[in-house]
Amino acid sequence: MIRLPAEQAVSAARGPTSAEGSRGGSAEQPARHAVRPLGFAAAVALLAAGLLLSIALGAKQLPLADVWHVLWHDDRSETAVIVHDLRVPRTLVGLVVGVGLGVAGALAQALTRNSLADPGLLGVNLGASAAVVAAVSFLGVTTPAGYIWFALAGAGVASVAVYVLGATGRAAVAPERLIVAGAALSAVLGAFTYGVAFLDHETFDRLRFWDVAALDRADLGQLGAVTPFIGAGVLLAAVIASALNAMAMGEDAGRGLGVHVVRTRALGVLAIALMCGAGTAAAGPITFVGLAVPHVARVICGPDQRWVIAYSAVLAPTLLLLADVVGRLIIAPAELEVGVVTALVGAPVFIVLCRRARLGRL
Repeated sequence: MIRLPAEQAVSAARGPTSAEGSRGGSAEQPARHAVRPLGFAAAVALLAAGLLLSIALGAKQLPLADVWHVLWHDDRSETAVIVHDLRVPRTLVGLVVGVGLGVAGALAQALTRNSLADPGLLGVNLGASAAVVAAVSFLGVTTPAGYIWFALAGAGVASVAVYVLGATGRAAVAPERLIVAGAALSAVLGAFTYGVAFLDHETFDRLRFWDVAALDRADLGQLGAVTPFIGAGVLLAAVIASALNAMAMGEDAGRGLGVHVVRTRALGVLAIALMCGAGTAAAGPITFVGLAVPHVARVICGPDQRWVIAYSAVLAPTLLLLADVVGRLIIAPAELEVGVVTALVGAPVFIVLCRRARLGRL
C-alpha cells in the first residue's frame, strides 16, 4: 500500500527551510569456530550501518551534516523534528521488532526441525492480528499500549493451536503437519480478520495500513510497550539454546542428554508468542523475516543454536531496517510499507527453500 509519508507532512506544516549440532558443536570444523566471532562482529557493524541509514535517509532528503548535528542537538527545527520525532522512534522500533522476528524464526525452525517454519507461515502473526482486530472492533481499543495484551494472547493461542494440530497423538510433532496446520489456521484467521474489518468501516480505516505492516507510525510509547516482552522472549531463547542443540538429533537423543523436552518446547512456544505478539502489535504482521534470516545465520555459523539465535538477533533487524529504507526511497516522495518490501524479498527465498531436495527437516 502506497501513501505519503509523515516526513512530508512535517515539511508541509513547517514550510521550506535550509538546513546461530550438538550440545557443544564438537564435530564442527575448527575454521568455523574462528569465523563465528568475526562474522558476528561484521553483522553488528552492518546493523550499525543500517541504524545510521535509517536515521539519515527518508522520503524527504536532508543534508547528512544537518542530520548528524540535530541528532545530538535538538533545536526543534524541521530537520530536528523529522529526525527526533519520526526517524529515531521508527528506527528503534524497527530494531526491537526485528530482533524479535529473527529470534522467533530461529526458535520456530529449531523447535520443529523444519526449515520452512516461520511465525508468519505458522499463523502466529495472524493470531495476533485477529486478536487486535477483535479488540479494536468489539472493545474500542485503539493504541498499541492498549491492544498489546490482545496481540500476545492471540499469538499464544495460535502457537498452541498449530502445535496441537501438528502433533500425531503422543508422538513427536511432525514438521509437515505443522506447516499444513499453520496454513489452515492462517486461512481461518485471515478470513476472520478481513471479515471483521470489512464489516466495520471504522476498524477498516484504522487497521488498513497497520495490516500491511509499517514502521512509519512508530513512537517511543510503542517502544516502551513492546520492548519488555520482546526482551523476555529473547532471554527465554538464550536459556533454551543449549537444550535445542541436544534435541537436534531428535527428542529421544535430547532426553538421553538430560533435556526436559516438554519444558523446552513450552518455553520456546512462550518465547515465540511473546516476541511475535509484541512485534505485531507495534508494526503489524511482518512475514518472511523470521523465515529467511535463520538460514543465512546457519550458513555463516553452522547448526549451533546458540550462535544461530545470536546471529538472527542481529541480522533480522538489519534486514528490516534496510527494507524500510528501501520502502521510503523507491517511490519517494511517497512510501512503500516495510511489509510489502519484506514480502517481495521473502517470497523468492521461500520458493527456493521449497525447491530444495531436503525440504522440511533441518
